[in-house]
Amino acid sequence: MPIQEQAIPGALAGKDMVAIAQTGTGKTLAFGLPALTRIAQNHSKGIKMLVICPTRELAEQIHHVLVPLAKAVNLYCACIYGGVGMNPQAKKLRAKPAIVVATPGRLLDHLQRKNVNFKDLEILTLDEADRMLDMGFLPDIKRINSHLPEIKQTLLFSATFPEATQKKIGFFVNNPVHIEIAPQSTTAENVVQGLYPVASEHKAELLQQLLQQTDVSSTLIFTRTKIRADRVSKKLKANGFRAEAIHGGCTQNKRLAAIRSFSSGQSNILVATDIAARGIDVKGVTHVINYDIPFNPEDYVHRIGRTARAMSSGTAYTFASPGEESSIRSIEKTIGQQLLLQEWEGMAELSKSATNKNASARRPRRRKSKNSSANATAAKPQRNRNRKNRKSRRKSTMQAD
Repeated sequence: MPIQEQAIPGALAGKDMVAIAQTGTGKTLAFGLPALTRIAQNHSKGIKMLVICPTRELAEQIHHVLVPLAKAVNLYCACIYGGVGMNPQAKKLRAKPAIVVATPGRLLDHLQRKNVNFKDLEILTLDEADRMLDMGFLPDIKRINSHLPEIKQTLLFSATFPEATQKKIGFFVNNPVHIEIAPQSTTAENVVQGLYPVASEHKAELLQQLLQQTDVSSTLIFTRTKIRADRVSKKLKANGFRAEAIHGGCTQNKRLAAIRSFSSGQSNILVATDIAARGIDVKGVTHVINYDIPFNPEDYVHRIGRTARAMSSGTAYTFASPGEESSIRSIEKTIGQQLLLQEWEGMAELSKSATNKNASARRPRRRKSKNSSANATAAKPQRNRNRKNRKSRRKSTMQAD
């Protein structure tokens, strides 16, 4: 893999590094192999390597890759994340593993309880570094960094690195080696990317059509919210599809069970929020469907990176509703290409609705003529006189009675 060929020599030399490569190209081995090689050559004890990533799923994925490599050189690897009990994790940390893979929040919990000590640390890796350095995680990363030795090797790996995030890397790296396998936010060449214009109320209908008509063996569907993920999953199940949902509101056991079911083929559809965009590495995902457009274009790159991994091919479809044109343009600008417009039965109805709406918007308002204004003004005194006459007649009638 190109990222491994270019990253391993510099990482073995102990240099700081900023590496950008497409999703599914082997970044974990690109930082894991040289780190384990260096640690194995240094026979001292203590935690030597810390890998920090944004989601539990990604932590498990990295841990899964590193464990057999670590065992081969008699090293122990621990995985730390939230949603499960702290005591078993504290026990693992007290066993002084050579490598710790962790999410920021739970790692801070252990640091506050003094369950872990990084005085012997030699290598810090931030995977999905763009997310680690954004405003959501940055304060936690800085707090963690304050517990680490000042002199250490720091490796930053990601598929995307927005300009705003790049300005923050100077706080963590010193004279780093920069590696960019493909232009930033480049998507894999073997992913067919299609765009479906669809009204929000017809998304479920279109989704069912695609799942029924397309040769879909393994599909990952992304929504913006937990509620929508559950809603889409339940509707698919009701229509006979083998679907599961995964999001931040699920317990860790439920998240793991959903991923196992999807990985084994027991379910062939997984509906997820963006926690899955950076943490699911399931072989054979044939389709990614963006049921909702992501909040930022970088997340689009990570979403569709769940298919066409390790040089395989895949398909990614995006549903776009009226009013989301600017979001599509942002995505196309980020990835440097246009999404292929796809036709479906509901497009004609959508076009007709848009035409009627535009025609209504263009229809000029009726203006009051000067004559009608003058007539209305002249009519006011007449109405007042009529009102006075009615009151006078009512008064005369009452007096007669």
